[in-house]
Amino acid sequence: MAADQGALSSMSNLNSPKLNTIVLAYSGGLDTTVIIPWLKENYGSKVIAVCVDVGVDAGTAEEISVLEKRAKACGADEVIIEQVQEEFVSDFIYPCLKAGAVYEGQYLLGTAMARPLIASVLVKYAKQYDADAICHGATGKGNDQVRFELSIKALAPDLAIIAPWRLWHIQSREDAIAYLEERNLPIPSKRDESYSRDNNLWHLSHEGLELEDPANAPEYERLLQRSRSPFTASDTPAIIELSFEKGLPVSLDGKKLSPVALLQKLNEIGGANGIGILDMVENRVVGLKARGVYETPGGSILYKAHDMLEQLCLDRKTLSIKHKLAIDYAHLVYTGEWFTPARQALDAFIDVTQQTVTGTVSLMLYKGNMIPQGMKSPYSLYDAELASFTTGALYQHQDAQGFITLTGLPMQVRARMMAKQAAADEASG
Repeated sequence: MAADQGALSSMSNLNSPKLNTIVLAYSGGLDTTVIIPWLKENYGSKVIAVCVDVGVDAGTAEEISVLEKRAKACGADEVIIEQVQEEFVSDFIYPCLKAGAVYEGQYLLGTAMARPLIASVLVKYAKQYDADAICHGATGKGNDQVRFELSIKALAPDLAIIAPWRLWHIQSREDAIAYLEERNLPIPSKRDESYSRDNNLWHLSHEGLELEDPANAPEYERLLQRSRSPFTASDTPAIIELSFEKGLPVSLDGKKLSPVALLQKLNEIGGANGIGILDMVENRVVGLKARGVYETPGGSILYKAHDMLEQLCLDRKTLSIKHKLAIDYAHLVYTGEWFTPARQALDAFIDVTQQTVTGTVSLMLYKGNMIPQGMKSPYSLYDAELASFTTGALYQHQDAQGFITLTGLPMQVRARMMAKQAAADEASG
């Protein structure tokens, strides 16, 4: 039986009631490592640590392998590692790609896309273990508390939620490290290396340390893990060819690949060429501004290629409406409103627009730049005869005169009215 949400929301870590079972969203990072012993000490409950693997690159694969050992050393009763990379790409990344969803003109939603999927897995195990509550490690200042909790409410409205950062006395990453040191428990990060990172198949984000002051330049040499900076990227350009079918990427350089394999390969190529590094100050859901550095090499390539193909295959009015709705779509995803009728309704419109977004795009990748090398599609709306300066059968230059006259008629009428009014004012005046 799930515990009462109101009771949990008012608790401090000094008077927490005993719970039978809590499912914890466990990443293996500092915050969720601290949460395990904290839950045991304050709730006396069985802790099921669930790590939802939304994809890691080779540089962090070792971290996944030590999660179970670390969690159990900290007191977890069970550790579950759920592999969901294919679902992540097909059911969460691809809808955002088709939508062209970009938050505040820059952010490709790497963390935001993953949270509803993670929440759905947590709910699955909470139901399986008849848990009293789900616990997450998102801070009271961050976006993820909103994303996790809105998703849980949508999928399991009666399930209680524990958010330690809104309950405990720990105030910083330094406090969290000290908490583990006092108990002689494993510490997943050092004091001088405590960037807050989120890593998945789509992106790698970094916050904290020198990035907390927007006046500081990012220390890319110690910061970047997935990409090389444009300054140290390969001196030899990479030319790639991406093929799409109905808005979805299906092959790279003529070779068909699974969604996960294709994205992994693009991450590798893009990272070597300094693609997709973003330093951004964004507006969080709770109202404050935060700075982060994002590495999204493969995702940036896919967005660029997809956008190019849409420019070729969609008519002006459809593309214009789609660009406007993409802003709404990105906002819904960013603010944790994935499991809503609003997003589903936008998907229906977007899917219609993607029926003709089929073709091939070539890009040159060079020191952080993505340089178009041509594109083609059987649904191309580009007509060489119409576009040529040579007059053709489908377009007569003189036809433009009537179009301009009718388009400009409201402006012409207003200008005459203003001139007449100015003359009347002068005469009376």
